Amino acid sequence: MNEGLIEIPGYSVHGRLGKGGMAEVYLATQQSLHRKVAVKVLLSADDEAFSQRFIKEGHIVASLHHPSIITIHDIDRLADGRYYLAMEFVPGGDLAQYKGEVFEVQRALRLVRQIASGLAVVHDKGLVHRDIKPANILFRDDATAVITDFGVAKEVTLDHDLTQFGIAVGSPAYSSPEQAQCQPLDARSDIYSLGVILLEMLTGTNPYRGANYTQTVMNHVQMDLPVLPTHLSGYQWLLERMLAKNPDERFADCRVLLASLDELHEQDSDSTRIAPALVLGLARPRAPAGIRRPVLLWALLGVLLLAGAGGAGYYGYQQMQIADYLAQAEQRLGEGKLLEPPQDNADFFFRQALLLDQHNVQALDGLNRVLQARINGYLQLAEQRIGEERLWLPEDDSAVFYFRQVLAWEPDNLLALAGMNRVAQRFIELSEQAYTRREYSLALEYIKQGLEVEPVNEILLKRYDDHERRVRVAQAPRAPAGTRSTGNAAAREPGAQNPIKRLWNNIFND
Repeated sequence: MNEGLIEIPGYSVHGRLGKGGMAEVYLATQQSLHRKVAVKVLLSADDEAFSQRFIKEGHIVASLHHPSIITIHDIDRLADGRYYLAMEFVPGGDLAQYKGEVFEVQRALRLVRQIASGLAVVHDKGLVHRDIKPANILFRDDATAVITDFGVAKEVTLDHDLTQFGIAVGSPAYSSPEQAQCQPLDARSDIYSLGVILLEMLTGTNPYRGANYTQTVMNHVQMDLPVLPTHLSGYQWLLERMLAKNPDERFADCRVLLASLDELHEQDSDSTRIAPALVLGLARPRAPAGIRRPVLLWALLGVLLLAGAGGAGYYGYQQMQIADYLAQAEQRLGEGKLLEPPQDNADFFFRQALLLDQHNVQALDGLNRVLQARINGYLQLAEQRIGEERLWLPEDDSAVFYFRQVLAWEPDNLLALAGMNRVAQRFIELSEQAYTRREYSLALEYIKQGLEVEPVNEILLKRYDDHERRVRVAQAPRAPAGTRSTGNAAAREPGAQNPIKRLWNNIFND
């Protein structure tokens, strides 16, 4: 049985990759071309308006051609009326899997350049993506960033049909101020969302994310842009242009943004070129010939000594800076400040040390200890959620969520694997309890959720296959009590199996 429990003509379904509020995505092989694809299927065919929007998403993406935009292969409909999109399978995961990590500057800028170049094509078509966030940025095997999920993309000229009713579409942690306030959007809104992603890659945190939806929205509208640390100050102007509250103060479009990124790249390249340290003008010697050569030799020796002293001084300063970063990192690690507060946590300081010495053993070991601490913390949270019966929901604060986070870091983590098995066993118990209460639909839902956790669990697989038969047996009418055979009834009469006792009773009853 397939993990996803679905059949799609022309495709061999291998399992479900994920599920949202309106659709789910499966990994499959397109039989005609023998290629892996991701198939996005609507959960229901009842909402015709959403079905038409889903089809439009496919048409929009199919009209866009760029290496950083997902490719659509097929649009069709299942026998039960649900539509599906077959698109390229991007195996490298999404940008969200690196949440909390600080990216090397050039890597972050390279990703922004790839995403911006794809968005330029989107905007040239008169469209706004409206939901640029890490989860919608995927990676191919060659590390190319790919924009996906155009489900809320909208033509600029038609944007009023959502905003006029006060509907904010998108993810609040990455929404522009105008998007958060349900105002009409254009390409500059996507640039703002991309700016939030850049800020998060450079610092390891998204400062706009609040404790709740309202706080997050207000942060985008009111919060000042954080000041980057000193070593990143050269990129402050870039973020100020991308994250300006007023759209008119942002880059006019992605092509202007790309031009600025190219200029920034050229400046970085120029700053790393090695120029001659000293040019000696010997065209017009003024010293007497007899002493010219010794003077020049002494001068050259002095220059070399000064250069050596300067180099030694810089090296010493660098080592002191690394030692300071490492000391602060160890202190934050001891205080449990792994990723927070921003720019003042163990992960941040260890990475600062690596920027100065990329092979520093203590910093590398420190990052590994930070990861282990995060793993231990997530395992504890997972155990708490099991105790609270928060097995599957909410999606970002459940036992399954935390166990999966650990397995993303350590695929062979035995505690996380055992925890997932315990969750699956709990779903088995819950399904049995639902059967006892004759809540058959709920029992089936528990079985399906258990299979999401452990797709190859034999008990859950058997229960799924046996569900319909079990329901039929439970709902079958039972024979009336009076239809039992007379002989059997007589056999159950008091004393029927004891003739001596029956004879004794007859004597005294007479």
